[in-house]
Amino acid sequence: MGLLIKFSEKNKEKIAEYYELIVNFIIDGKIIAFPTNSVYGLGGDPFNPEVIKRLLDIKFRDHDKGFLLLLSDQEEASKIAVFNKVAEKLVKKFWPGQLTLILKRKVPNIIPMEISGFRDTIGIRIPENEVILGILKNLKSKGKFGGIIGTSANYSGEKPSISGAEVAKSFLGNIDLILDSGKSRSKIPTTIVDCSEEKVKILRIGKITKDEISEVIGTEYLE
Repeated sequence: MGLLIKFSEKNKEKIAEYYELIVNFIIDGKIIAFPTNSVYGLGGDPFNPEVIKRLLDIKFRDHDKGFLLLLSDQEEASKIAVFNKVAEKLVKKFWPGQLTLILKRKVPNIIPMEISGFRDTIGIRIPENEVILGILKNLKSKGKFGGIIGTSANYSGEKPSISGAEVAKSFLGNIDLILDSGKSRSKIPTTIVDCSEEKVKILRIGKITKDEISEVIGTEYLE
């Protein structure tokens, strides 16, 4: 059975006491569940093949779908992805935040191809949630890559978990640590935008709307 750490928005500074433990869990190849401002996520070390396999198995996810990455900052993002002008505009407006970008992978790349589902693109986001962002920054401060796999806490085809209680009910026996801060703020998944080609494709509308995106980049760039 996994470890459960409970805290609330009112006493979220309590979670800072656990950063060392959480970061060591990630480095040691453990799988954690964590809150974001949208829905709860599952994550772990993207360089660990066993972590990738466990997450695929836990979610009953097809191997060719790959995973998204949550990153501490733009510096880490620039190590693994190619940012064109449109992507730069979106990043300036919406990061940290609830926008996931699909970008061309840099070549060569430190991130295993399994993370990208063996495609030449990679999905990344800098989250605004203080808890997960603090974990990522602490991971980087230890000299590690400031990024983890960040996939929604649900079985493939089912709705994402929006509370720590939902995660515990579904996954407590299968994962190593749950960070439970109650219900998510927005309960809406992130918006996913593919900027890997000349024309931008909105793959999923979430908290950020199509109108908000077009205001930033112009309708001429939208497919």
